[in-house]
Amino acid sequence: MADSLRIGIAGLGTVGSSLVRILQQRSNELAITCGRAIEIIAVSARDRSRDRGIDISGITWFDTPEDMAEKADIDVFVELVGGASGAAEKAVRAALSRGLHVVTANKALLAKHGVELAKMAEEKGALLNFEAAVAGGIPIIKALRESLTGNHVSRIYGIMNGTCNYILTKMEKEGLSFEVCLKEAQRLGYAEADPAFDIEGNDTAHKLAILTTLAFGSKIAADDIYLEGITNISIEDIQAAADLGYRIKLLGVAQLTESGIEQRVHPTMVPLDSVIAQVDGVTNAVAVESDILGELLMVGPGAGGNATASAVLGDVADIAKSRPGAQQVPVLGRPAKSLTDYRRAKMKSHEGGYFIRLTVKDKAGVFASIATRMAENNISLESIVQRSQVPTEEGAQTIILVTHATMEDAIRKAVKAIKSEKYLVSEPQVIRIERT
Repeated sequence: MADSLRIGIAGLGTVGSSLVRILQQRSNELAITCGRAIEIIAVSARDRSRDRGIDISGITWFDTPEDMAEKADIDVFVELVGGASGAAEKAVRAALSRGLHVVTANKALLAKHGVELAKMAEEKGALLNFEAAVAGGIPIIKALRESLTGNHVSRIYGIMNGTCNYILTKMEKEGLSFEVCLKEAQRLGYAEADPAFDIEGNDTAHKLAILTTLAFGSKIAADDIYLEGITNISIEDIQAAADLGYRIKLLGVAQLTESGIEQRVHPTMVPLDSVIAQVDGVTNAVAVESDILGELLMVGPGAGGNATASAVLGDVADIAKSRPGAQQVPVLGRPAKSLTDYRRAKMKSHEGGYFIRLTVKDKAGVFASIATRMAENNISLESIVQRSQVPTEEGAQTIILVTHATMEDAIRKAVKAIKSEKYLVSEPQVIRIERT
């Protein structure tokens, strides 16, 4: 059997501890599968004395990830520290500079520095694997990077944040407000004490940016994503969507258009009979549309110690199975030097159906005015419904509009015109309808 693969693990939180446990418990099995043993040589974490339920005696301890990356006698540096900058970035750069292979679950780091790190890895002949950075245990990175080679991807979309999906699922199934469901998500550990990164859509945006690069061969452009979170989704929106045959999900969507690549993260109405509408709770799902294969949908755990550790282990195992000079996979699907500049599609050019909820003063002529404003902007309405049964502010009524496919710019102009009429009693709610 070949020499063992020596690894160092930076970060012994939930994921790191799970990884150590699996590697120790299944060492013999992994050695047979990979053709060589995988040996944990070094670890690094904040608190050496903390009881993590794992045995790290006999493993060399380093106080900082950077120190381990620079000095440890290892083949692979596993980064599970997190953060777009700071210790994680410094350690990964140090490891790649030595020619070490790197495995990371750090989506923020890749979204910010991914192209530069990919160039470093490729110049050094090192592998940089990051399956765990997107959609937890779902092997979407390997699928895009390797399995779909030769396919031309036209669209990629999915549920990529378990926190948001849990909240929206609970709102629908139990009829509870966003605020109540968020508190429950925090109690269960699905949401952080400061949940903004998840519920405002930033987490999904980082993951989408990475997938966009793999799918379309453009440089990572996390700052060019149209972004809306779920904080303004009300139980009334959830109920109206259900009545119309839809379910609301926070989707990340990237697609090729005539004007460039469209990247967007926002609440979306998807048909109740679609597969992605059935993905509940903390589960993630990613769909890929391509010319040869057609549509591929992958569903699975999007977070958690074991799910993420499983993805990290898969990356480590890939390295164990490879041989220097015999196997080299471009970090971002194609050589980093060949990635094209990102060309952002104009969001105003987006075309699709829309759900519009208006709370208006209960007076004559409102219906006619709304219909007129829509017609002026060439918006064709699939339905217009007055929901008087929904409790609203005194003297107000709720009007629900569903449009046929139309342009984003037209919707914005129509809503602006309606707002100028002075009969609205609250901000309009606009939710895109996605073809799935």
